[in-house]
Amino acid sequence: MCAYIYIYIYTHTATHNATRIRVRARNGALAREQVFQPARWRHRVSFLSASRSNDEMPRLFYLFLLTALMMSTEAAKGGGRGAGRGRGRGRVYGSRMPILIPHRNPASAHYYENKDGAKIVKASHFELDYMLGRKITFFCMATGFPRPEITWLKDGIELYHHKFFQVHEWPVGNDTIKSKMEIDPATQKDAGYYECQADNQYAVDRRGFRTDYVMISY
Repeated sequence: MCAYIYIYIYTHTATHNATRIRVRARNGALAREQVFQPARWRHRVSFLSASRSNDEMPRLFYLFLLTALMMSTEAAKGGGRGAGRGRGRGRVYGSRMPILIPHRNPASAHYYENKDGAKIVKASHFELDYMLGRKITFFCMATGFPRPEITWLKDGIELYHHKFFQVHEWPVGNDTIKSKMEIDPATQKDAGYYECQADNQYAVDRRGFRTDYVMISY
């Protein structure tokens, strides 16, 4: 007896979903189902085989199962967001959600919600792609009274001055400060997540900038 065999391969990027392979005969009955752990890839394939005998169904099923496992292994070894486009190796950045703490009393609310608290009012674009050997520049302007202090961080660690790193600051009035950070020349190690942090006695404000290098081939 011959039957058409449909093999569906579903994979999910979410870690709590398993990859599920189902084999159905022509009449729609579920002939076999296999579940294995997911990989970090997204794929959906539908196969329609030629007419096969029922004796060949298990053999065909395991053949496609082996193919799916090999594809998931190769996808897990792949590069980041720059793969295939001549870019640098991509990086994964997690979003930061602010921690909201309720005020215990009116005095606490008056202090932490003070109108003179440090606040970043102008900053560079949140994402930058740079060429190796060129300059990385970020700008940040903050207001508050007393005048805020601006600190630059990379991957959560404060940046200190070195021969390729410079910070220029311009105080404006008694409540505003402008800061510009430069790295020249930029290398592969300079890719990452930069932050501009402005703080005074009332508040702390931050802005983040993602950077990655671009490989140009001629």
